[in-house]
Amino acid sequence: MEVEGGAELCFPELLNASCRKPTPPGSEAVLLNVLLSSVSVLTVALNLLVIISISHFRQLHTPTNILLLSLAVSDFLVGLLLMPVEMFLKTGCWFLGDLMCSLYNYMSFIITSASVGDMVLISIDRYLAICDPLHYTSRVTERRVKLCVCVCWLCSVFYNSLFVKDDLTHPDRHHFCYGECVIIVDHIAGVVDLVLTFILPITVIIFLYMSVFMVAVSQARAMRSHITAVTLQRSETAKKSELKAARTLGVLVAVFLICFCPYYCVSLAGDDLLFSSSGSFVLYLFYFNSCLNPVIYALFYPWFKKGIKLVVTLQILQPGSCEANVL
Repeated sequence: MEVEGGAELCFPELLNASCRKPTPPGSEAVLLNVLLSSVSVLTVALNLLVIISISHFRQLHTPTNILLLSLAVSDFLVGLLLMPVEMFLKTGCWFLGDLMCSLYNYMSFIITSASVGDMVLISIDRYLAICDPLHYTSRVTERRVKLCVCVCWLCSVFYNSLFVKDDLTHPDRHHFCYGECVIIVDHIAGVVDLVLTFILPITVIIFLYMSVFMVAVSQARAMRSHITAVTLQRSETAKKSELKAARTLGVLVAVFLICFCPYYCVSLAGDDLLFSSSGSFVLYLFYFNSCLNPVIYALFYPWFKKGIKLVVTLQILQPGSCEANVL
């Protein structure tokens, strides 16, 4: 047999314990890998632009942008580390050992959980800014936001350590053969994780954004009613702002649901389905949200285009460029 000769084994010297090498990808798989690689590079590039812009320009050191910076960091790590490794695992063998496999899975859980936490913090920030504008500046300060971001990441580290502690202490507990990297979460833990990292956060986000939307609509209507007798043009402006608020909030919630729901539904269905081809698709869709986040959260801000121009043209290397006007 070809397997007995070691040609299809990840570790030919471990004949009875080695995993088989994945079959060489066909033309469709190669095209898919090229597409996924492009998405990974785009994710890294977009989020890196956000990170550089917010970190460099002093005008952008605001509480809201600190949250965007934290989100961009987690999404940057998704594009830099998680996406490439997942693509490699589908076409190659894992040669870094069981402990590194457990650490990689632990890191992937931390990054994705922190990303969800950042989205919740952003929704809270927008809720306070629009629904309680008089107290926003006194309640939401840079120091408090930085503290919340640190707590978010620390909670993600601690929370996920509870799920993978057995894999970290006994990295070979789910070891079936050498050359694979998997992690198994039991059904009860999976349900708990589903509630804490998806159902609860998405419920909070939808509730807060719906509250923001209702306040924005009521403010736009009140503005129209007060200025109808003054000028029709101002009324049209209010109507446009109402539609823009509805469109933006709809995109934020819809994209989050589209990217996250399939993964958690498949995870809840069972490990067999998660490791199938459909499981691979929902995982890539899950990671693809990290590419869309800078588009949704950053490209809606005028400073992003100005920041891109200054970064790409290397004007940020000039003395005093951090004081440039990008707003």
